[in-house]
Amino acid sequence: MDHSDHAGHGGDAGAGAGHAMMIPYFHFTTGDHLFFKEWVPSSPGAIAGACIGLFLLAIIERWLTAIRAVFEHHWQQRALLLSSRYSEGTSSLSSSSRTDGKSLDESGSVKMREEGGPTTQIPPVLPRLRLRTIPPFVASHDIPRGILHAFQAALGYLLMLAVMTFRVEFILCIVAGLGIGEAFFGRLSNGSVH
Repeated sequence: MDHSDHAGHGGDAGAGAGHAMMIPYFHFTTGDHLFFKEWVPSSPGAIAGACIGLFLLAIIERWLTAIRAVFEHHWQQRALLLSSRYSEGTSSLSSSSRTDGKSLDESGSVKMREEGGPTTQIPPVLPRLRLRTIPPFVASHDIPRGILHAFQAALGYLLMLAVMTFRVEFILCIVAGLGIGEAFFGRLSNGSVH
């Protein structure tokens, strides 16, 4: 079967049946589907509306990146506060003598003394707990982090799908929106939040 002949005649028949072929190069022609089968911006007003919407989506994507950075900084500060409270609790425990026959020395070893018996020393456990390399799961931090990431990924995929139409107007509006969004919110996402 000759594919060039099929593409030439079958493309017209397919277009008549509602199966338009995607144009795989930059173009200004109308007829591309944007996100949904029914959304085919063809009039100048519809194209302008789609461009404004894509421009705003791109700005929102950059804003969401900045919001995530602000929250990450906040969550990191809270995690440090929680870990310092934990270390303060263990240091006050080590400095005091306990009434149940157990005490902690400076190295964190537990000394147990049974009534009338010898003192048994247990190796330090608490210093090993403080050397944790992976932060613990904190639901109030990690669930919102996941939701924000999922929403940001969804926006990124929507923008990618719009770029894949190869419509020059859509691509220019997305690039402009990302640039303006970065100009407004980039300083927040680059670690300058205090």
